[in-house]
Amino acid sequence: MTLWFVFALMTVAAIFAVLWPLGRSARAQNQGSEVVVYKDQLTEIERDLAAGLIAAPEAEAARVEISRRLLAAAGSEPVSEPKSSLKWRRAAAVLALVGLPLVAIGVYVPLGSPRLQDFPLAQRERGSGSGMAGSLENLVVQVEQHLEKNPTDGRGWNVLAPVLERLGRFDDAVRAYRNSITYNGESPERRSDLGEAISAAAGGVVTPEAKTEFERAHALNADDPKANYFLGLAAEQDGHKDDAATIWRALLAKAPADAPWRPLVQSSLARVGGGTMPALSDETIAASKDMSEGDRGAMVRGMVERLATRLKQNSDDVEGWLRLVRAYLVMGDRDKAVGASSDARQAVAKDTERLRQLNEGLKTLGLDG
Repeated sequence: MTLWFVFALMTVAAIFAVLWPLGRSARAQNQGSEVVVYKDQLTEIERDLAAGLIAAPEAEAARVEISRRLLAAAGSEPVSEPKSSLKWRRAAAVLALVGLPLVAIGVYVPLGSPRLQDFPLAQRERGSGSGMAGSLENLVVQVEQHLEKNPTDGRGWNVLAPVLERLGRFDDAVRAYRNSITYNGESPERRSDLGEAISAAAGGVVTPEAKTEFERAHALNADDPKANYFLGLAAEQDGHKDDAATIWRALLAKAPADAPWRPLVQSSLARVGGGTMPALSDETIAASKDMSEGDRGAMVRGMVERLATRLKQNSDDVEGWLRLVRAYLVMGDRDKAVGASSDARQAVAKDTERLRQLNEGLKTLGLDG
């Protein structure tokens, strides 16, 4: 309340500062004008002449000179403003002084909230967040009401399904994804999304039903990243870590360098032990655990370069070529992996059995082209 009182005083002071000059007359200005000064001088000359302080000729000369200046000053003196104009200005000042606060109060009372108490910033942010969530839920309710009347609106189901999944309503999301497939048609993305919703409803477990959806998505598009990731996750949950690592390595080999899901796949690959450099021995891996990240990377690159040098001398080592290609893929250098696979094919081109083994291994790594 004190703050509002201070604001009111500041407002009144500002209004007075602006309107006070409007209510002042020009009397003070006239009192100090040249006309008044010259009139006083004429009066003073008459007093001096009567007292015998000045001779008559000198008094007459001074009177003529002062009268001349008085006439000149009177001609240049501004015209005094009429009293009626001053009255109107004062009336306008009073009206503004009283009317502006009344208008402000009249506007604030119906639109503002004078009795609303203040609350902390954190509470405001929570209120804002809950408001956004409430708006989203209200939107979902409206879409659901629309779909109750128009159940064949495939576009509506396509919009509703991911929102339900985001809100944690996984069972409803599964139903929405199924309806989206029914009325929009089948696609690898919709099959993968359905499988993900089924897995989320099961607490993150890739159930047989979810795995079936991912397999359908993979059949439609073998490069679908979501389907491949969850198929690898299904293999890991079934205890087949090597199969999971193989799937995820192939997925990373084909992934763009800036793919947003690449870190997730890399961490999953490391979880099943597939992120360790295949070209290293067990002793070297154990020794590298105490190294810094930079030293470990330098050691790995050195081991890969020595492996590449050895394969130039012993080019019929199919397993060595596969380790080299896999190492380049894990390092994220797909160009070198492709180059190494081409060199390997040329090296064993005359040996049908070794060429078959090499092509199968490269196909597993995602380099079957």
